[in-house]
Amino acid sequence: MRTSEDFLKVGATVIFVGFIILLLDVVLTILQHPASSQMGGLIMLGPIPIAFGSSPEITTNMLGIGLLVTILYLFLWKMKR
Repeated sequence: MRTSEDFLKVGATVIFVGFIILLLDVVLTILQHPASSQMGGLIMLGPIPIAFGSSPEITTNMLGIGLLVTILYLFLWKMKR
């Protein structure tokens, strides 16, 4: 029988592997296209998005994705109640 401790270990491992894959992708992208690389990111603090990017266009796109995730989060939270 599985315990909650087993699920915690599996979840932490999946998150760790995801970060490693993301880091490798960023490094490989920079090495393959050093002059034309544009990158951005999105940090979600609860329902609040924090967007950043290497150009205004990328930052705007990340903010748009963050707003969509926030709306989805609020909609699902409202449906739960």
